[in-house]
Amino acid sequence: MNFIYINQNILDNLFYILVSILIYYILLDHGKRLSQYGKTLITACMSIPIILCMKFPIYIDEYCVHDLRQIPFIIGTLYGGWPVGAALLVIILTFRFAFYGFNLLTLTVYIVIFIITALFSSKFKNFNRKNKLNSSILLILFLGILTSFISIVMSDYFRITEAYVFYFIILPPFIIVLALYIIEILKDAIIIRTQMVRLEKMEVVSQLAASISHEVRNPLTVVKGFVQLLKAPDLTQEVREQYIQHVVRELNSAESIISEYLAFAKPALEKVENILINREIGYVIEMIKPLANMNLVTISNQLAPGTTRGNIQHFKQCFLNLIKNGIEAMPNGGELNIVSYVNNFDIIIEISDNGVGMNKEQINRFGEPYYSSKEKGTGLGSMVAVKTIQTMNGTLHLTSALNKGTTISITLPVYQEDHSGK
Repeated sequence: MNFIYINQNILDNLFYILVSILIYYILLDHGKRLSQYGKTLITACMSIPIILCMKFPIYIDEYCVHDLRQIPFIIGTLYGGWPVGAALLVIILTFRFAFYGFNLLTLTVYIVIFIITALFSSKFKNFNRKNKLNSSILLILFLGILTSFISIVMSDYFRITEAYVFYFIILPPFIIVLALYIIEILKDAIIIRTQMVRLEKMEVVSQLAASISHEVRNPLTVVKGFVQLLKAPDLTQEVREQYIQHVVRELNSAESIISEYLAFAKPALEKVENILINREIGYVIEMIKPLANMNLVTISNQLAPGTTRGNIQHFKQCFLNLIKNGIEAMPNGGELNIVSYVNNFDIIIEISDNGVGMNKEQINRFGEPYYSSKEKGTGLGSMVAVKTIQTMNGTLHLTSALNKGTTISITLPVYQEDHSGK
């Protein structure tokens, strides 16, 4: 009987697998709520290429219909464990029998693949990247040879042809290595980016801690002096009360500085609420003033009332990064001016410094991760600021000239409560 090899779909099969992997990590990275449903997500993403690979097989001959469905099946089981593997097994058998009818050999082969892969998955998760790649090659070669032997024993019609050896024994190890390498790169990239953003924030916190400790020491020194004076036996009641008022005022000042620092340092809750622009930026200014004083920078502000919507902690982080950048742009001291005003349905916030300025390339790459004009900068602080503004449906525009200064203009939508129902 004449038959035709249909091998033009091999790139299609590979495309289905790689795109599904990319979709999985895109959803995992950007869908924060989806991360808690990791097993369900990987099951859904790996089931798509399984179905598409069966629908568009690599070749059909009188003995066999073959495709790359075992690759996403094995990947899902290795990374998701036996629960994901069991779900994918049900999916793969259901659609296989729906497309081509029931076959006991197919049922046996995929149950064997599932059992061996599921048992191996617990050790696989603890391997480093190199060992994962090497072990996956050995695993899929072993499964290919074992299932071929089972097929020979169970079926009188099964034949091992040159095409079968190529597509079922030789090709899968190359594809699974490519797929696993991409998976490991994407996974490492997400982890590294998350760690770098956390380190960037911790760097800001550590610098604030150093400057705030210096700032807190001043009121404590005053308190210590007045407490010493309170020991004098000949103090009148009026003078004693004045000293106590000074002590309370300085302690309140120190408490305010510490409270703002702790409020910033704690993790942000993922919630959206009303943000009073003038109040929150005022808090940030008070919090960063110690750092500005240490750098001989004077901060002036004219903040008009205005309300927008967003996450308050992220909003503070955003403007803390931008104001800190302005302070660091003036290594010899200077003036930082912060202005906000409402223009129709927008809130405009401008942060201006008279520092070193930026060239055209630096302006164009502002907010790009891992790019910074500072010697020890990572660029992630600016990236976080830009992303926060974009999340709040705002825009950021930057104008600068070398040795003259920089102005950052942020536009945010005004939030107006709907009172029509009242």
